[in-house]
Amino acid sequence: MKRLSRSVSLVFILLIAVSAMPAFAGVVPSKTAANQSLAQRDADLAMVRDVVSHDEVAAVLAQHGLTQQQVNDKVAQLSPQDLHQLATNLDQLQAAGLTRQEWIWIGLGALAALILVVALS
Repeated sequence: MKRLSRSVSLVFILLIAVSAMPAFAGVVPSKTAANQSLAQRDADLAMVRDVVSHDEVAAVLAQHGLTQQQVNDKVAQLSPQDLHQLATNLDQLQAAGLTRQEWIWIGLGALAALILVVALS
């Protein structure tokens, strides 16, 4: 029993000693820095500004109280990595809501399902 008590005490002391050690953490970048040329940054900036200047996008931004100049200033302040990531992923961004054509297809699908339910009952 005494031996078990000593083992538990030793484990407990080691546990306290290990948990009392300070943790040393350093700053870790969220992205690796890309070797991006000025021409690439200018191309990315032009692509993002082109998308932001579309009438639909500008109208939504205006609804949120942002002017075109404010948006251009914020885009210009993006880091090279963030700007490049945004420019390369612009085709993956989706607008909120459905288009009229998508609503028509949903309506037709619902109508077809309703007809099928009525015909089978």
